[in-house]
Amino acid sequence: MEISDSGEEDGRVAIDVRNLSKVYASQDGPTQALSDVSFAIADAEFVTIVGHSGCGKSTLLRIVAGLLAPSSGSVTVRGRSVTAPLSDVGMVFQRPVLLKWRTILDNVMLPIEMLHLPRPAGGKRALDLLKLAGLTDFRHHYPAQLSGGMQQRAAICRALVHDPSLLLMDEPFGALDLMTREEMNFELLRIWSERRKTTLLVTHSISEAVLLADRVIVMTPRPGMIADIIDVKLPRPRMPETKLDPRFIECVRMIGRKIGLLYI
Repeated sequence: MEISDSGEEDGRVAIDVRNLSKVYASQDGPTQALSDVSFAIADAEFVTIVGHSGCGKSTLLRIVAGLLAPSSGSVTVRGRSVTAPLSDVGMVFQRPVLLKWRTILDNVMLPIEMLHLPRPAGGKRALDLLKLAGLTDFRHHYPAQLSGGMQQRAAICRALVHDPSLLLMDEPFGALDLMTREEMNFELLRIWSERRKTTLLVTHSISEAVLLADRVIVMTPRPGMIADIIDVKLPRPRMPETKLDPRFIECVRMIGRKIGLLYI
């Protein structure tokens, strides 16, 4: 499916961001976090956002989720204007943020309770997701009994349990060690291939952005603008050997050059 930078495409648009800007007030005067950002994401597409710290990536994600109001511009999700927090979104943050007094299963079930959805159907989805994430045997454990990577898998299950159409992820693996992060990249790809949720993920890692995405949105330093949107022309499923593909290496180098990092 082809989608232009201006947001026009040949199929269904899940997220449409138009001329988005955000200015924060502060004691030192206004700070512009985002400036005139426009892009569109197709249904079931996996898009990543990469850029320097402070370029507005997380701000952009929160505006798409309806958690933050833009200063100007608009966001529509499946044709409906975003003016308040969306219930049809699953959010995954840098840390799992699991409730330590609840079991893993009960943590995953939290959105079902909060949204007052039918518990039997929600319970079945929770168990199916925990099985998909390899956590069935740990469903009655508490968060402190699980590794960081396992806790983040549970957080992804929690984000998906109410069957949202969108999955928004804010640097979800940034707090993990390198080996666990690599493992979680492929775990996420496996879960995404099963569920095919429209996904927008923020990351500081260029290689992670390329490995996961159909397209990579490259942002400038603050105020955050779109420097480019790169098509990742790599076949799926992505495997560890994908990182040895010359197309992968060249894509990483291209994005590195665009955000001002030195890649030979």
